[in-house]
Amino acid sequence: MSKRYTFCTRYALALFAALFFSCAALPPSRDASSGAFPPKTPPAGIPAEIPRPPALILGQGLVSPDRLALFLENNNPLAGGDFTRSLASCYVEEAAAEGVNHDAAFAQMCLETGFLRYGGLVTADMNNFCGLGAIGENQRGERFPDVRTGVRAHIQHLKAYASQAPLKGELVDPRYRWVRAGSAPAIADLAGKWAADRDYGGKIDAILERMYDAAFNSGGKGL
Repeated sequence: MSKRYTFCTRYALALFAALFFSCAALPPSRDASSGAFPPKTPPAGIPAEIPRPPALILGQGLVSPDRLALFLENNNPLAGGDFTRSLASCYVEEAAAEGVNHDAAFAQMCLETGFLRYGGLVTADMNNFCGLGAIGENQRGERFPDVRTGVRAHIQHLKAYASQAPLKGELVDPRYRWVRAGSAPAIADLAGKWAADRDYGGKIDAILERMYDAAFNSGGKGL
């Protein structure tokens, strides 16, 4: 093989490589009609657009059970293990059955129980995750036989405030009949109704903001 032929071959290969890598480094082409660049592909498991926390009680939650559990554990390291994941799954399932937003319900649970630290009238053995019926020392709140029943009662009580629609499941909330149906469709409306605290809805919103930041803005790391 001649030296001239070898030189030409090497030159052609070098030119091809230079063109290949320069094209790979070019920015994506603009859309011909709008002139805009195509959106970047988000990391796996993260929505293309960062969602906003819910304002209404009814609806579909967006945070997965695993991320709900991780959020809870990061706010209370003592609440780890299988229990938090089981609890999160119960909230997702029971809320879906009644059309309640599980993110909103889970955030309220975090507020009412102090991220499962309790310390108030309600204790962990009561399976009461929303302070249902807790008025004072003589009436410390309702007691439920297991976790799922306690979660279901919470969801049913939320639905009673949010809607006039009948329940789809068997009634387990002993205080359901005392709620004026549909009187609080928004989370903000719970202030002065579910609790006397006028900033009650705002406190749930603050937890939701942290939850969504952990689940979505932080790349789903649950921090």
